[in-house]
Amino acid sequence: MPTFAAVDIGANSVRLKVARMEGRRAEVSHEDRQVTRLGEQVFRTGLLSPDAMAETVKVLRRFHRAAQKLGVDAVRVAATSALRNARNRKSFLEWVYSSTGWEVEVISGTEEARLIHLGLVSNLRITSWPVLMVDLGGGSCELTISAQSHIRETFSLPLGAVRLTREFLGHDPPRKKELERLRAFVDRELGRAAKRIVNARVKAVIATSGTAAALAAVAANRYPAGGHQGASFVSAATAARMARMLARRNLEQRMSFQGIGPRRAEIIVAGAAVYAELLERCRLRSFRYSPLGLRDGLLAQMAADYSRSAKSREQIATERWESVLHCARQYGVEPHHAMQVRDFAVELFRKLRPLHGLPQEYQEWLSAAAMLYEVGTYINRNGRYRHSYYVISHSDILGYTPQQRLVIAAIARYLGTSVPLPSDSPMKAIPSNERRNVARACLLLRLARALNLGRRDAVRSLRVQLRDSKVLLTVVAKRGSDVELEVWALERERNYFREVFGRELSAAIA
Repeated sequence: MPTFAAVDIGANSVRLKVARMEGRRAEVSHEDRQVTRLGEQVFRTGLLSPDAMAETVKVLRRFHRAAQKLGVDAVRVAATSALRNARNRKSFLEWVYSSTGWEVEVISGTEEARLIHLGLVSNLRITSWPVLMVDLGGGSCELTISAQSHIRETFSLPLGAVRLTREFLGHDPPRKKELERLRAFVDRELGRAAKRIVNARVKAVIATSGTAAALAAVAANRYPAGGHQGASFVSAATAARMARMLARRNLEQRMSFQGIGPRRAEIIVAGAAVYAELLERCRLRSFRYSPLGLRDGLLAQMAADYSRSAKSREQIATERWESVLHCARQYGVEPHHAMQVRDFAVELFRKLRPLHGLPQEYQEWLSAAAMLYEVGTYINRNGRYRHSYYVISHSDILGYTPQQRLVIAAIARYLGTSVPLPSDSPMKAIPSNERRNVARACLLLRLARALNLGRRDAVRSLRVQLRDSKVLLTVVAKRGSDVELEVWALERERNYFREVFGRELSAAIA
């Protein structure tokens, strides 16, 4: 059975988790973590400091040696807010690749929230819904409202403990004015999500990452009556008391508290302020700490990709589809037309499989491109397919890696008079070994769109006949409908079909 490794490069710390697949479950075999403060200077200067980069690469080399020793079959490395904000991130990514051979994914805040959600729902038995999931890292705070294991809303706020400490707290202990400015900023940012959280009537709050762990430990040791249902729970009243108490202590005093290490003590005041304000502002009674997080989501994603029958695979597919639909609605796509083009695209993918030979994952990417190829019209109808490429490649479509979004965007790009060429920017942005596949998927989408070109829902069904040198598409019209426009549109793709597949295409009416 395969062994997977997940690496989380955060603004405050770098973490590794290794797990071996045992049937449909992933059994953790190794964990490692070190504080490197990669994002410490980013939130002031916009740049990763050379020392922080060097320290982080050193830790990643250690992780790499551990992964090799454990015989890891696949590694996924994700970076979050520090790399999202750093203007010199390319240098760091190249340094990591030259040192370890690992390609780092710089994921969006929304994708970070999705993966954390996946890690929690894949490993926890949650009995109360809806749930608010909170991950307060070094550079950002991800909030996810989940109901029955499905994401309802996500918010990525610039409320990381390292970021807030560097921007607002210049003295130790912090001065009154500094704390006032910090709380005002936290209150303002939480205002973007507070109303939605209150309206969701959240039944439970699950908090992940180091700040939540430290606060839960302090609460259990100093305020045992203020926690409830066990040491991992912290009530809103206790969170408020801890925030006030920690803000009055200096660094040495904060370090003396059980559960707060030397590096965490430097940033715990800002983190505690966020939790206290969150619980109060959103009328939440308490939070429960969970050691799960982004790495567990990455492992769950890899496990789902490996095991097609895994429950988490269904979870991921649902999240992807719901996110695609949300994006389509956001940009005013006509849903009925898009769904019909999508259905024809999937049908053509299946019936022409002996001809196109595309990997199975292309069916899902083709489906997403069919739903989204018209999003560019929202910007301007002129050049709409170029706009669609930009929107898709830069949108937070949950569950897709940046590279997969580029593939989907490229499939959706060429539905006008142009066809994909190796010299085009969208094609150059994807790996060379995928360009042939993208061209074939693009042709399938062009044919699918042709089958509903008149937007009249005139086609009842499609018959496909594959011959040695010819492909015949027979269009069956619905009663009382005329499909001559659709047949003309199919035949207009003859030259490109011959170029891609080396066969003649003909279309007929049944």
